[in-house]
Amino acid sequence: MIRRLLAPVLAGVAGLALAAVILMSGPELDPQPPAPTIPAVRTVAASPGTVQMTVAAHGAVVPRTESNLVSEVAGRVVSVAQSMVSGGFFERGDVLVEIERADYEVALERFRAQATSAESELARAEKAYQRHDELREAQSISESLHDEALNRLTIARASLREARARVARGELDLARTRMTAPFDGRVRSERVDPGQFVNRGESIATLYSVDVAEVRLPVRDEDLAFLPSSVARLEANASDLPRVVLKARFAGAEHAWEARIVRTEGELDPRTRMVNLVAQVPRPYDPADDSPPLTVGLFVEAEIYGKTIDDVLVVPRSALQSGEGVFVVDSENRLSFRDVEILRSTGEVYYVRGAILAGEPICLSTLDGAADGQRVRPVGT
Repeated sequence: MIRRLLAPVLAGVAGLALAAVILMSGPELDPQPPAPTIPAVRTVAASPGTVQMTVAAHGAVVPRTESNLVSEVAGRVVSVAQSMVSGGFFERGDVLVEIERADYEVALERFRAQATSAESELARAEKAYQRHDELREAQSISESLHDEALNRLTIARASLREARARVARGELDLARTRMTAPFDGRVRSERVDPGQFVNRGESIATLYSVDVAEVRLPVRDEDLAFLPSSVARLEANASDLPRVVLKARFAGAEHAWEARIVRTEGELDPRTRMVNLVAQVPRPYDPADDSPPLTVGLFVEAEIYGKTIDDVLVVPRSALQSGEGVFVVDSENRLSFRDVEILRSTGEVYYVRGAILAGEPICLSTLDGAADGQRVRPVGT
């Protein structure tokens, strides 16, 4: 019975002893360090070149010239041109509104009659003075009578000038009964109908010109560095006005219009630190191509073309390491740090310049603890 119980115990002890002997007599294993991990990085070939800087802005189209049509005489309106409706087009010199002329024609005739009478009085005064002057030379008249004749002559001359001034004023008032267009334009709003009585100085319509449209484009102070240095001294007739492309969605499609920056407004906004540049589009309602008219009030996006800079690299934000430079992957697949000058950043795109040759792979991956000379495994973008 005891043998039967001890047999399994002895067998187990013997197995453990045999395993210990095998382990002790086996070959020793040398520990090996783990194989180094070479990180994979995305790269792009450097392609320095000439870049024309652009500045983005936006604004609404406004007319260059806008004015109120004001009645310069009082009277009843007898006719209104068909173009005198909101949105109506007219040409310079068109008669837009006519006021009844009868009263002004009568007044003009009265002034002309007064002028004729004044001319007759002047002729009589001149003859009387001439006679008195001759009599004074012969010492046949007193000095007081001679002075009185001179005074009547002076009064007659003044009366004639006054009468002629009334005639001129009457002719002007008569001409003003026809209100003509001061420029080629369009009606923004009107407040006049036939039969209506208008007073002198009453505004009856708002007009704006269609020869040139303008867009005020607010630009950040720092973006002015990428525009021509002469932008603050522009003249509308200069030959090197900065080019602008205006874009907007109109009638269900995207359209573009060419414009030029013609001037800057007089001051910098102290709150926004922005300067308003003014772009002009000639003949906005008569585009040269199939583009629709550049309607007043249309909101547009603008791209202003500025300075041209040589040897510029355009890289994504991820290429910058610590905001100071970039890593270039050399021929041995090792990182080489290069300092760069950051010229400009627009969103995720950076414009930089530095000692980087064309075709060198620029590392686009951000590596924690990356160091100069570190081996990497480049992968093209």
